[in-house]
Amino acid sequence: MEILEFALQVLLGITSLLLTLLILLHKGRGGGLSDMFGGGMSSAMGSSGLAERNLNRFTIVLALSWFIAIVALGLITKFSVL
Repeated sequence: MEILEFALQVLLGITSLLLTLLILLHKGRGGGLSDMFGGGMSSAMGSSGLAERNLNRFTIVLALSWFIAIVALGLITKFSVL
């Protein structure tokens, strides 16, 4: 059981970092902190519609795996015998 818990902790750490990176890669929708870094300016160098959709899909899949890892770690912690 310790190996599974360790593997889930590693998975949680990797998915947390990747999820943060992917969220920062999304195009700003206007206002807020994205304007501070030039996200409010319209430019032709933005990502295409297909790339943005694929980024959204990958972010959702990664967020679901992150959530499953958290729930699994919680269940392991709750039902582990000390």
